[in-house]
Amino acid sequence: MAKGGVKHCTVLPTEEDVAVNLARWVADLSAKTISEKGYFSVVLSGGTLINTLRKLTESPYKESVNWWRWLVFWADERVVPLDYPFSNYLLAWNGFLSKVPIPKTSTYHINYNASAEHVAKNYETLLRELVEDKFLPLSPTGFPQFDLMLLGIGPDGTVGSLFPNRPQRYDVTDWVTSIADSPEKPPKRITLTFPVINSATDIAVVVTDKEDADAVAITWEHIPVTPTLPCSELQAQRFTTWFLNYDAASKLPPNYKK
Repeated sequence: MAKGGVKHCTVLPTEEDVAVNLARWVADLSAKTISEKGYFSVVLSGGTLINTLRKLTESPYKESVNWWRWLVFWADERVVPLDYPFSNYLLAWNGFLSKVPIPKTSTYHINYNASAEHVAKNYETLLRELVEDKFLPLSPTGFPQFDLMLLGIGPDGTVGSLFPNRPQRYDVTDWVTSIADSPEKPPKRITLTFPVINSATDIAVVVTDKEDADAVAITWEHIPVTPTLPCSELQAQRFTTWFLNYDAASKLPPNYKK
């Protein structure tokens, strides 16, 4: 597949509307992908995204989705114990994973008992082993190709733990990189790099907070800023779909809204 697919923006009135539409979209993509290749590799991030996935844990999706065929990864993680309040794994477990029958052996979380640099290297080694064992394919650019990235953004356009004005966002060599001094707590983190994120077949960017409206408008109206916002660089191999409510889209022109 050629590098760089289509970007699409879906704007709905409320966060509840976004949750309903996102669940339907993910369930449809899951069914299609599993029918084609036998499994569905999904990358989660943190923040409000997990709560917006809640409809997938309810009927009809809890029963109809083939959860046993899901492989779950993380776009970024804080280097803390998995039961620590700042852990993205704990957030995903409490809000999503504990409510659907995805096998624990199919969830690939970090091993946190090391420095951030070593945790990043260990997670990259895990991904390389899954590629070698044919669980994950390589993209045309030579990076692991996940089926779906489920991402949010920060008010400053942060994606995963790729922050503006930080060197990690410009890393085009590593699959996973580390942050020792994150501008947000906790300071030690790991994150997938942009070449990996943009190697995904599809990306869903889910934004429902009004505080993120400036970053949304800068991205979709192509407003020049220096440095560019990390979220402006999201470009999946097939579709990059932004799911917004009216709060997140409040700085966009009216023609974006249904």
